[in-house]
Amino acid sequence: MYTSIQLAVKYIQYYLFAENGKGHGVHSPFVYDLISQVLNDDRIFYSFQPIEDCRKTLQNSMTEITFQHFRSEPSIENASIKSVATIASTSLKPKKYGQLLFRLVNYFTPQTIIELNTSLGITSAYMASANFNANLFTLEESTEIASIAAANFEELGLSNTTFITGHFDDTLTKTLENIELINFAFIDGIHQFESSIRYFEQVIQKSDEHTVIIIGDIHCSKEMEAAWIDVKKHQSVTLTIDLFYVGIVFFRKEQKEKQHFVIRY
Repeated sequence: MYTSIQLAVKYIQYYLFAENGKGHGVHSPFVYDLISQVLNDDRIFYSFQPIEDCRKTLQNSMTEITFQHFRSEPSIENASIKSVATIASTSLKPKKYGQLLFRLVNYFTPQTIIELNTSLGITSAYMASANFNANLFTLEESTEIASIAAANFEELGLSNTTFITGHFDDTLTKTLENIELINFAFIDGIHQFESSIRYFEQVIQKSDEHTVIIIGDIHCSKEMEAAWIDVKKHQSVTLTIDLFYVGIVFFRKEQKEKQHFVIRY
C-alpha cells in the first residue's frame, strides 16, 4: 500500500492532468451524459441522511469484534480485534463515493447487483436504496462484520439484499452459479493484483455489454495500479473512467475503439 504522502502526491498528479469534470473536451456522448447526469448531479436523495446517520453511529461505536483475515492461510495469528469505530474510519468509502454508487445505480437501474466486500454495509445501503426492485448480493468474509451490516440494513428498512459470508474464493463461485446475469458490480477492498484480476474475470463471465463494474482503490498501491492497467487492456473492456479512488468499467459493443478517460471528481 502507498503511504498517505505517496497517495497525496498521486492524487495531486491526477487532479492536475484529469479532465476538468465538466465534460468539456470529452468526445463521447455516452461519457458526456454520464458526467452531466451522474458525476455532476448534486441532488440530495431521500436515503442519504439516514445512511450517513448510520455511518456516524458506526464511527462512534467502541464495540470490539474479532474477525479473521482470509488473505493468508487462516490461523489465530491473522485474526484481528478492532473496534467498530476503527473499522468504520479505515474501511468505509467516503460519503462522496457512496453517493456516487447510489447515483450510478439510479442511472443504470440494474436488476442484479453484486458487491465484494460488504464491510459495515454503507456502500451496500446506498446501492440497495437506489433501486428497491434490484437484488443486491453482497459478500463479506467476516461473519461478525456482516452481522453489523445486516443490522444496519434492518434499521434502514432495506430488504432487497442477500448476505453471503466466507472466503471470496469460495463464496463468489457459489454465488455466481445462482446468478444468470450481473448488471452492476462493485469490487472493493481487495488490494491484491492476482485476487483483483481473478474476481474481475469471474464477474465478467456473468456479464454482458450493458454491465457496469466499479473497482475500488485503483491507485492505492502498485499492485492495484497494475491490476487497473490489466483491466483496461482486457479484450472485452471497451471503455473505462478513472476517478482516482474508483474506476468504472464498461463493455459497450457499439464502441469501435477502446476509450479510457481520467476525469476529475
